[in-house]
Amino acid sequence: MHIFFKQNLAMLAVPKTGTTALEAALRSKADIVFRGRQKHMSAAGFDKNCAPFLRKAYALTPERLAVMRDPLDHLRSWYKYRTRAALRDSPKSTAGMSFEAFVQDALTDPRLPHVNVGTQYKFLTLKDGRLPLHHLFAYEQMTVLLAFLEARFGRPIVLKQANASPAINTELSPETEARFRRARAKDYALYSRIQDAGGHLHLEYSQKR
Repeated sequence: MHIFFKQNLAMLAVPKTGTTALEAALRSKADIVFRGRQKHMSAAGFDKNCAPFLRKAYALTPERLAVMRDPLDHLRSWYKYRTRAALRDSPKSTAGMSFEAFVQDALTDPRLPHVNVGTQYKFLTLKDGRLPLHHLFAYEQMTVLLAFLEARFGRPIVLKQANASPAINTELSPETEARFRRARAKDYALYSRIQDAGGHLHLEYSQKR
């Protein structure tokens, strides 16, 4: 997660949504950079802990920005990422496992180490379902996000590929995909809102003080 004082932006890092490439392109302009476990602070975590700190320490109330990916493609990216050799002997590894089995495990017991990746909906919302954000972009419409950032930063932004997943067969049966869509209905509903808004969902949110 990066905080930009001049641009009045807080860019949250939703895992597997291209934020690593975005952060690399904008790191030199960031005033605060969160690394390690704090890099992927959830929207609720930011709302509860980071926002009050920024307001108190810097008199800053930045607009909050995040990116969301097609839910199934998001899980597909996690599956590919965990096939890498570095995880071969880890319980998180998906090497040798089909994507079909991976999705079924995610639907049966999401606490299993190899499928314990959470959901974008939970990452982006508060317990009451509100979105503590001001801008939510669709990963699949990256040009919309780049246009927004270029206008805010006043310069072209070129992304370099980062954390590219390996090319692996990720076929999925229609039955399992249907189960997944039912189970992640909230994710799909939120993602549809972003798509219906042209790839940039503007949100009204004011934190209670």
